[in-house]
Amino acid sequence: MEPLLITGESLKVDDVVAVANGRRVELSPDVLPQIKRSRRAVETLVNEKRVAYGITTGFGHFKDKIIPPEEVKQLQLNLVRSHAVGVGPALSREAARAMLLVRANTLAKGFSGVRPVVITTMLDILNADIYPRILSQGSLGASGDLAPLAHLGMVLLGEGEVFVDGEAVLAADVFAKHGIQPLELQAKEGLAILNGTTMMVGLGALLVRRGINLLITADIAACLSLEALKGTDRAYDHRVHAVRPHPRQADCAAFLRKLLEGSQFLRDDDPLNVQDPYTLRCVPQVHGAVRDAVAYAQWVIDIELNAVNDNPIIFTEEGSDEFDVISAGNFHGEPIAFAADYMKLALTDLGNMSERRIARLVDADCNQSVLPMFLTEYGGLQSGFMIAQYTAASLASENKSLAHPASADSIPSSANTEDHVSMGAIAVRNLEKVLNHVEHIVSIELMAAAQGIDFR
Repeated sequence: MEPLLITGESLKVDDVVAVANGRRVELSPDVLPQIKRSRRAVETLVNEKRVAYGITTGFGHFKDKIIPPEEVKQLQLNLVRSHAVGVGPALSREAARAMLLVRANTLAKGFSGVRPVVITTMLDILNADIYPRILSQGSLGASGDLAPLAHLGMVLLGEGEVFVDGEAVLAADVFAKHGIQPLELQAKEGLAILNGTTMMVGLGALLVRRGINLLITADIAACLSLEALKGTDRAYDHRVHAVRPHPRQADCAAFLRKLLEGSQFLRDDDPLNVQDPYTLRCVPQVHGAVRDAVAYAQWVIDIELNAVNDNPIIFTEEGSDEFDVISAGNFHGEPIAFAADYMKLALTDLGNMSERRIARLVDADCNQSVLPMFLTEYGGLQSGFMIAQYTAASLASENKSLAHPASADSIPSSANTEDHVSMGAIAVRNLEKVLNHVEHIVSIELMAAAQGIDFR
């Protein structure tokens, strides 16, 4: 596969997935002029002793502390070292690679004031398949994912840790084997590495792709359950969905009709049994609404993948030495937090639907003895799928706690300077847990439905 060329403008969810799984990356030469212009602006600020947040001042509550030119490099080094205080399990190799790619792409837009070597070092780490150890907990989702990105920054300095054969080792030692030089940070570069929505967006992109795949699998599982339970596909008729024109509801119904075309397991019209329970009859309405949530999350993340979420932002003009520096709040993770919370709420209900279909498959009283109790011929001697349904029920119940919106919370930080935060990283981490659980639930449904088909 050809290397992915990053420009800061065209990165998509599936590009992140490809790089997370090993695709190589290159920096487009077309973006170098913009990157260099913004870098010259930073150097001018330092040389002329102008006041600019995080370049010639301290950070957060220390925004009014002026830093002399001879200490601006140390300021950036101190920032990365002091902020690398995350806890919890390390991110997966795929999530760490996603973070490297997303941060490099953001910096490639040329509004952050870094030297090109900052970006190319990130890409060198990716292309050498070096796995940074990035601790997953500690981000408030504004000013971006500071603690996780600080761990990434420590790796860039050679001072952090990377995984080799499952063991954490000093990054500098691994760099030496690959001919990679650790970064020596210049003015603003530490801040540019740390200040952004990179963890929530990188991990979020991976979860969106998994969510899309899960929806397809859940539709297949629902159809298999419908067949095992001798249901009817009348409720999926295209006319039903044309008169309630939610596009993804109609798309789901069309997919179900395609899957069920020619099925020998559905029941014929029965005047004594004209409709199925909701978890069979309302699949397009519920699964379609879940598709809406996942599509919304993908829309938000596709935008954020190519967004400037640094602070301050350096605005330059081609062919001019004029520039402007604006302190703003593009690092705030609220759009991603809302999207992740919405998606995990929707996936929780997808799991609820699947678990209830499992319960119907294993309960002969509920399924009118179409299938034997707990899907076994030898009830008593064997328990069949009894405890498989327990597991699904446990996961579905746990999801109901995880579905609480992380974005509903905010805790002021930095001595109340940063007085509202998104909790977007927590939303995305909980989304990952919910997604894991629903994947298991749907897998159990597939097994139970397949067992049911064997009894038909």
